[in-house]
Amino acid sequence: MKYIDSLCERRKNLEPIKYEIVKAFEAIRDCYVAHNKVLICGNGGSAADSAHITGELMKGFKKKRTIDEKIEKNLLKSIEDYFEKNNDYTSSVKLKDMKENLEQGLPTIDLTSQVGLNTAYANDKKADYVYANAVLGLGNLNDVLIAISTSGNSKNVVNAALVAKAKNMKVIAMSGKDGGALKDIADINIVVPANETYLIQEEHIAIYHAICLDVEEEFF
Repeated sequence: MKYIDSLCERRKNLEPIKYEIVKAFEAIRDCYVAHNKVLICGNGGSAADSAHITGELMKGFKKKRTIDEKIEKNLLKSIEDYFEKNNDYTSSVKLKDMKENLEQGLPTIDLTSQVGLNTAYANDKKADYVYANAVLGLGNLNDVLIAISTSGNSKNVVNAALVAKAKNMKVIAMSGKDGGALKDIADINIVVPANETYLIQEEHIAIYHAICLDVEEEFF
């Protein structure tokens, strides 16, 4: 966990919550070891953070991520079958190109980016349950939900956390102030020592960068 250690060394104000940050890293790591997935939600700047975290986990962050050997073998066969059917025998060139460009992702879904689903649900039902409904449909036992709310009280994020707990998922809350309602629901609470929204978000970015870097270090 060199990146988390480095973060807390550079930002002494985060030292009191280092234990929770480490627990969040361990929960995400264990989720991926068990071949499960991570779901993320938030509003406004926290929705942007949801997309940001997804990007760091689904593609190379600092490391070169090579594709799995078994996938590579199967990929070669599918390429060869395709090129043979099309009377083209440059399959080795295509495989090389794909290997150079494909990066192994860690299964992560940004619930905020489901525009069609989210707007349809908010129009037909109540927007307070848009993420909860997504967790109901996508979440499985031992998946992880990262619930981001600077106040800890965003209704749609709190509702998502409640559904996640009902589905026996692990809930990581990222908040500020006093942790809000999420603090009583989540398994892991990263409550940053700040009260202003923009200051809370600044700390969130630094924290999830460190977590994502350490997760990547673990697998690649």
